[in-house]
Parts: sequence; structure tokens; C-alpha cells
Amino acid sequence: MKILSNEKVIKRNTQIGKYASIAALIILAGGMVASFTMQNNPNTVYLSFGALMLGFVISQFGIYFGNRFGRRPRIDERITAALKGLTKDYTLYHYLAPVSHLLVGPAGVWILEPYYQRGTITYEKNRWRQKGGGFMLGYLKIFGQEGLGRPDLEVQADLDGMRAALKKSFGDDLPPLNASLVFFDPRAEIQADEAPHPTMKIDQLKDFLRKQAKENPLAPEQVKRITDLLPKESVE
Repeated sequence: MKILSNEKVIKRNTQIGKYASIAALIILAGGMVASFTMQNNPNTVYLSFGALMLGFVISQFGIYFGNRFGRRPRIDERITAALKGLTKDYTLYHYLAPVSHLLVGPAGVWILEPYYQRGTITYEKNRWRQKGGGFMLGYLKIFGQEGLGRPDLEVQADLDGMRAALKKSFGDDLPPLNASLVFFDPRAEIQADEAPHPTMKIDQLKDFLRKQAKENPLAPEQVKRITDLLPKESVE
């Protein structure tokens, strides 16, 4: 498997996550100090509340970028490790295509959507939900972990972006585009058999793709046409 990464983007976003987290802590601490040292000032409550809100917003940027770029192994590194052993006919793109993580090969064109949430992940009545975890999970959703959000909208946006990028060259002969929701936390329990897109843990991904390559392979000439449109080497 050939692996291509945009190291420039990875380094930049790692710095954003680090400095956003530091800035959030400083602002939150400043608000707390102001509330204790300026109690006789009627404007203190507004200052403290403003610092709390600003620090919270900036912390969300830190969490977003930290989840993706601040932890080691990073998400791109974990995807690469999970797919190790796929044949040389595959190319894995990290932050180089119209989507963050893209795999092209005999199994087809796959957008890999990473998720970090724990608990029970369900898809029922056309809705995604994250259940379980009690008080601690609720706390993490606010202060330490992104919520599940709307995977349906996120996946559709990536599919539309990828489709638009390829359609310029393929026209109506566009090959099928696929997306998979991939969960990285071993404490996640997936109950999404009826989800519109395959949903699984990271350690199930390679076997799933090998099965796809056997049951519904993408022709080598189609694979080449797609990879010819995408970057040929990593960006340092």
C-alpha cells in the first residue's frame, strides 16, 4: 500500500491545537482570578462570564485539532497501521485529497470518516445517537470530547465534495464513491446495522475492505484513472 500525507497540514494543525488549548486555559484562569480579586467591581461578573465563554469556545478548537493532530499515534497514523498489509494496488491519502482520509484501490474509492466517541453508538429511525457512559460521558462531551454530531451530514458533504472533484474528469462515467464511519475508541459499541454507510471499529476495517475487493472489485483501469488525478507524492 502506498501512503501519501500532507505533512505541512499536519504540522500546522498540531500547532493550532496546542496553542488553542494553552490560550483557553490562560483565559479561563484569568477570568477566575478576576472574579476573586475584583469582587467590589460591578463589572467583574461580566468580565468573568466573558472570559468563561471565550475560553470555552477556544477550548473547543483545541479539542477539535487535538483529537486529530495532538494525540500520538495520530488518526492518520492509526488508519495507516490498521490498513498495513493491503497490497500495492492501494493508495492511502491523508489530507491530500478533497477529503481528509481517502483510500483508492481494488476495494473501490473509500472516504474514511474518523470518530473518537465512546459509549453505545446507534443508528435508529434515521438518526445517530450516542448512549451510555453516565455522568462521565456527559462531562466529556462538554469539556473533553466532541459530541457525535451529525455523521449523515458530514459524510454527505465529503461525498459531494469528492464527487464534484472527480466529475470534472469522469463526467457521467464516475465510479461509485463509498464512505465508512470508523470508530477508534475500543470502548465504543456499534449498533448500526441499518446505517446508510458501513460503520465499524478501526480494527475491522481491513477485513471489510478485503471482502469488498472480492465481492465488488474496482477495475484496475478505473483505479489508475482516479490516482492519476490525485497527488503523486507526499507534501513535506
